[in-house]
This record gives sequence, C-alpha cells and structure tokens, in this order.
Amino acid sequence: MQSPYQNATDLPLSSAPRLTPLRAACAALVLAGVALAGCNRDQPATEARPGQALASVNGEEITLLQLNEEMQLAGVPAAQQQTASKQLLQALIDRELLESVATKEKIDRDPKVMQAIERARSLILAQAYMQKRVGDAGRPTEAEIEDYFNKHPQFFANRRQLAMNQLVMPASAVTPALRAVADKARSLEEVAAYLDTRQVAYGRAQVTRSTADLKPELAAKLLSMPKGQLFLVQEGQRALLTAVDEVRDAPVSLAIAAPQIAQYLANRKNKELAEAEIQRLRATAKIDYLNKDLAPDAAAPGALPAAAPAALAGLPGAAPDTGPGAEPAVGDGNGDSDIGPTSGAVDENARADKAALDRGVAGLGNLSR
Repeated sequence: MQSPYQNATDLPLSSAPRLTPLRAACAALVLAGVALAGCNRDQPATEARPGQALASVNGEEITLLQLNEEMQLAGVPAAQQQTASKQLLQALIDRELLESVATKEKIDRDPKVMQAIERARSLILAQAYMQKRVGDAGRPTEAEIEDYFNKHPQFFANRRQLAMNQLVMPASAVTPALRAVADKARSLEEVAAYLDTRQVAYGRAQVTRSTADLKPELAAKLLSMPKGQLFLVQEGQRALLTAVDEVRDAPVSLAIAAPQIAQYLANRKNKELAEAEIQRLRATAKIDYLNKDLAPDAAAPGALPAAAPAALAGLPGAAPDTGPGAEPAVGDGNGDSDIGPTSGAVDENARADKAALDRGVAGLGNLSR
C-alpha cells in the first residue's frame, strides 16, 4: 500500500523557496532553450514582447511581463520581491545575451538543439492540456482522511522507531572469515576489534528508521530481532553490519498527519484522472508499432505502458510510483524527524543505508549471535 509521502510532489508548499542569485540564474538558464523556440528576431522589438520595458539588451527589450512570469515560476514570496526583481532582471539580461550569441552562431539550427526545443514544446503542450482536462480533483473529505489514517496504523497510530548502529566497510572486506566472526560476535564492538587487528578501514554510523519508512515485511523482521542481533547488508561497493539498538513507540496523531494525508489523496486522485484520460486517448487512437520489438508486451489494446507518460509529469501526484516500501517518515512533534519523505530529510549516505535496508535482510547475510 502506498503512503502519502512517496513522492516529493506530495508535499504541501508550506513556504516558498528562498531565492538566491545562483537559483535565479540557474532557473533563467534552464528556460533559455524554450525561449529559443519562440524567438523571432525579424519582428520589431516594440511589438515582439508586449509590456512595460525594463531594460534593453542590444536593442532587444526585457519587459515587466517577462519579469512577472519569472517571479511566478520562482515562487518568490511578497517580502522578497523587491530584491528578487533585481536578481531576476539580471538573470533575464544574461539569458538574452546568451540567446543572442547562440542565434548569431546558428546554435539554434543545431539538430540536437532543435530536437530539445521541439521536445520542450511537446511537453509544455501535453502538460497544459492535461492540466486543463483534469484540473484539480479537490480536497478530500475529513471522512476520507480519517479512513486512510485508520487503515494504515503502521504509518501513524502504531508507528515505531528503530535506532540502529552500523559498521560501514568496503564490500571487499566481507570475507568468509569476517562472516564467521560476526556469526559468533555478541556486539558490533567485537567485530570492530577484529577489523582493527586486520587493519580493515571502517566507519561508524547511527541511523533511525520507523516502521513507516520500511516495507512491512522488513519492518516486521527487524522488530522480531533480539536487541543487538547483527545482520549484514551489502550496498554496492560497501557493506553495512547493523544492530538494532532500541525500539520505541512513536505514534502520530490524526491532527498531525491530516494535512499530508489530504495532499496525498488529492494527488492520487489527480494521477488517477490523468491516467484515465491517457487511457481514453489511447482507446480512441490508432497506434501502429512499426518496430514490433518496441511494442508493449502482452498489453491489452489501449493499455497504458509500464513507464509513466511524459504528459503526466507536470501534474501534482503524477510522478511515477517508487514502488511499495517507500513509506512516510512522519515526525512525532518532538524533533525526531520531519513529516515528509525521508529523501528530503537525510543525506546521501543515509539514503544508501535505507536503500540497503529496504532490499531486505533475508538472503543478504543475516547473522545470528
């Protein structure tokens, strides 16, 4: 069962992002390719871009309309708009300079650039149509929110936190001899002492996961382990020898969880409507696969392929599912963790730790005392 925190798009926008000069410049440069598609330098500058002119770059005007659009795309809060206006105007000037020299050097006629422009145009049109067609599914009712809360106690009312200690080492260090030592060891310290005698480099880490972070079967297995039991998981070029140090109750109330549940349910409804529209269009279209090797495998006529279509990418909640087990990391109000996806709350090493744990303990060198 999915949780309401699987995708970054599921998070409510509690506050607009803080604008920095680097963010403004990057946002402007990213949009340069799309700007090339609509550029017509043969048209007089006074007619090409309607709106109050704010600056002129080699005769090409930058207007208030353009600045307002950039401001809206950047999500600048009202208190920062004066400062942001100056930054964004400079970014627009930079973009105009880059666009101008790119056009002079005929980069806009480069086949790869033309293809990128056409792809951007196609995506924009597809997303605009889907937004117009699907719109907003609306906020779920309080009864729907409470029903989801009650049906997923492992995420909320019965949520538990597991504090774990780890020894992190190169995967090449996991030899039969090390496994034998770990099988007999009663603590990570005994294994660490063995690694010291063999001069094997290792690091230490502490991670906290909740039953909402893990797949149900993995969470159940970890909860059933005696305190201190060791298990080994290999993650790419490194290995994690882990022991559960503490398990404690960490329930989340309906009042705390309700906003995220509401956002998730609304996003899920939008996604369902978008997929239904794609299905409708496929059912009424004549689609011939000229290369039969690329046709969907054993798909019913008009069935949606496994890969999420690009037309859904711009809709809230329409990002591809990350699969079962990518569950919420919901805080309890005591600062233990934030409400939201773990991908936004942990660093890269912690993400790798979670990925390793999510693959399961069974079959990956589960070690008993």
